[in-house]
Amino acid sequence: MKKQKYERPIINRISIAVSNKFGPKGKIDIISDIDGIPVKELVGKYGSPLYAISEKTLRETYNRAKQAFSTRYPKVQFAWSYKTNYLNAVCKLYHKLGSWAEVVSGFEYDKAIDNGVQGSNIIFNGPDKSEEDLTKAIKNGSLIHVDHFDELYMIMDLAEKMEETPKLAIRVNMDTGIYPQWDRFGFNYENGEAWNALNRIMLNENVDLVGLHTHIGTYILTPNAYGVAAYKLAELAVRIDKKYNHKIKYIDMGGGFASKNTLKGAYLPGTDTCPSFDDYAEAITNALINSEIDPEHLPTLFLETGRALIDDAGYLLGTVLANKRLADGRRSTIIDIGVNMLFTSFWYEHNIVPAQETTHHTEDTTIYGPLCMNIDVIRAAIQFPLLNKGDNVVINRIGAYNMTQWLQFITFRPNVILIDTEGNTHIIRENETKKTFEQLERVPEYLR
Repeated sequence: MKKQKYERPIINRISIAVSNKFGPKGKIDIISDIDGIPVKELVGKYGSPLYAISEKTLRETYNRAKQAFSTRYPKVQFAWSYKTNYLNAVCKLYHKLGSWAEVVSGFEYDKAIDNGVQGSNIIFNGPDKSEEDLTKAIKNGSLIHVDHFDELYMIMDLAEKMEETPKLAIRVNMDTGIYPQWDRFGFNYENGEAWNALNRIMLNENVDLVGLHTHIGTYILTPNAYGVAAYKLAELAVRIDKKYNHKIKYIDMGGGFASKNTLKGAYLPGTDTCPSFDDYAEAITNALINSEIDPEHLPTLFLETGRALIDDAGYLLGTVLANKRLADGRRSTIIDIGVNMLFTSFWYEHNIVPAQETTHHTEDTTIYGPLCMNIDVIRAAIQFPLLNKGDNVVINRIGAYNMTQWLQFITFRPNVILIDTEGNTHIIRENETKKTFEQLERVPEYLR
């Protein structure tokens, strides 16, 4: 007979009826496999911690988003947001599905070119575009979204010197009812700055105005805000057409769609509050179709959503290192996943669950990472079962930003694997080593 694990006796309050407005807590959730492959098998093969990306989930999510918009509007084009996750395997998957590339730096621009994206299918956003970056983008026929007047004047000078015609859009910031208003990027709609920039572009014969762009914020839970933004961009397009007889080729609504993660401080979980792709699509396409834009010349609708497309496809697998009692008597569990690997833990209450069957008793627990810093907190307070050293945990919905904002700090960044639609696993980024970390260092001769 197998010896049962010892469990420390605890006293729990029993709720006879409803423990809260949503009813009593049921069975403890576990994630024991990803796309049919046991978590323990993955950790045994590739080590712990381990990032895993599900191609199946990635494709399903993308297809849902595409269907939501393409069934409501005749011309839709997605552009994969490189800053959200710029691992080449991930980017290539989105490009195979039909996405263009949306980049915000020369580094990302070069990655898109190396990934086989045609220059004309790259959207170049962001406030930091060097003269070298712009020259390359102009030569390649990329869509350049102008962020400020200094950039605009530099592009005009380059156009005259190069005898090329840059394809331009402007980024427009505006009041959509979202607080705080993102007015750092682009030209403001309400104070007339956006209209001023558009007129300056239209009066310059060396550049071509092809689009209008906005990105109203991040993790937007109110689809109607996108409707307001789309209406205002449509109004600018109509004014340009009336004044210059010039029709805009596209309207780019940017990104910012929420994923099902739960924001810190939120009363309800993200799974209950996150709008669907249909909700966002309804708000945006209604505004465009019902605007005064000539229906014979509807602009293409560009979308740069990143987080909502990739978050659900990402998992972070880890291992319990220890359990401790804090000074106030609460339990703490230490795992081998630190905030350097889970940067989004600073604004999400990430869903973390055991990877194996556990006791049904839970206790208020703080889950720490392994870093020697007090802010290394994965979850400050969660009802969690007692796990033993060596047990595995899974954190899901981590596909966005964690593989671009991660840090090499105290521990090396681990393997990243892709699970394809046939259930095969592939390393798409190898774990770092001491050699990886030190390869760019140089020691002065006198210190050797």
